[in-house]
Amino acid sequence: MTTIHDNELLVHSHRAREKVLVITGAASGIGRETALLFARHGSKVVLGDVDIQAGEAVAQEIREAGGEAAFIPCDVLVWDEQVALFDLAISRFGAVDIVIPNAGVPEIGSAFRGTLDFKEGRPVAPKLRTIDIDLTTVLHTVHLGMYYIKHNRTPEDWKAFVLLGSMASWIGGVNQPQYTVSKHGLLGLMRSLHPRLDKDNVRISVIHPWFANTKILPPNFKKYMPDLPLVPLARVAGAIFLSVTDPNRATNGCPWVLPDGGPVFRLDKEKLTSGVYGLLNQRVAEMSKSGAKL
Repeated sequence: MTTIHDNELLVHSHRAREKVLVITGAASGIGRETALLFARHGSKVVLGDVDIQAGEAVAQEIREAGGEAAFIPCDVLVWDEQVALFDLAISRFGAVDIVIPNAGVPEIGSAFRGTLDFKEGRPVAPKLRTIDIDLTTVLHTVHLGMYYIKHNRTPEDWKAFVLLGSMASWIGGVNQPQYTVSKHGLLGLMRSLHPRLDKDNVRISVIHPWFANTKILPPNFKKYMPDLPLVPLARVAGAIFLSVTDPNRATNGCPWVLPDGGPVFRLDKEKLTSGVYGLLNQRVAEMSKSGAKL
């Protein structure tokens, strides 16, 4: 585990210049903070959000500060609106370099609370809206991103994906089964995609913050836990920024955690080596070198 202090988060800021960032959920909270940070360091930012007024305000703030930004209304649940977001990046700036599927929601609905809804005397399947937004739409964004990053790409170009996990990726959020499943899923997505993306000079990471002062913060958190620290939004955005701009290939595919109000920690990639996994790791390494696929 590596401890990273605030003054180290922007050490590779020059690598963000002229990069084209596509980010969802960019009108407020972590998304807004991240968009502004990348813009300050020379990135061209394409923002999507359902909050049109706030999203346009962020884009205007970037432009007034001398940066380049474009906003488009984007409900991540609507596939065609996500496609339009990426199309805007290509038409306006000619490329997609960094993809951050940031849009997310807290636990929604009453699934797994021990009750059922009925229709005509029969149980009705629960709505899993949190999983739909926090996991399925992220898969859609990454799926699109893996295609669009190829546009106008030269061999030396590096690209990056950043997923927004949570400390709920590691521990079970109390009464938050859908949210916990979603955030665990994003960690698994990074682990699964990392070997393939790394081979193509594409970075991928997951950022795991403790509660920050965003719309996802439970309404009663401050009331009942006023003494617990919140993670500063600037630190979360800084962790995202460093995970993208770090040129060290060894840090690709690592989780970045912010477990409290303190510094950022970058965790080493886990690797099972006991039993059959030792042989499996050897075979996978051999296949990667030869270009073979399982």
